[in-house]
Amino acid sequence: MPLMVPKSFSLTLNEEQLKALFKEHDTDGDGRLSKEELLNAFRKLGSRNPSWRVRRSMSHADGNRDGSIGLDELDELVKYAVKQGYGVN
Repeated sequence: MPLMVPKSFSLTLNEEQLKALFKEHDTDGDGRLSKEELLNAFRKLGSRNPSWRVRRSMSHADGNRDGSIGLDELDELVKYAVKQGYGVN
């Protein structure tokens, strides 16, 4: 069952929960998170400026610079999200 979060509510999740939330937002099932899918994930996490957060997360986690986050880059995305206060260690 998808995790439902009100827009004005900010969640604190552990790393595994963050990873699951990001994977849940791979809506086309291609094993990659597009900018649009990341935007929806950061909205769900309660980001005040999700578009900016997507740009910053891409610069941190998109190691091959292909414009999406692959499964091999997901751990870097989670580390970035935790560093920004979206999770706990």
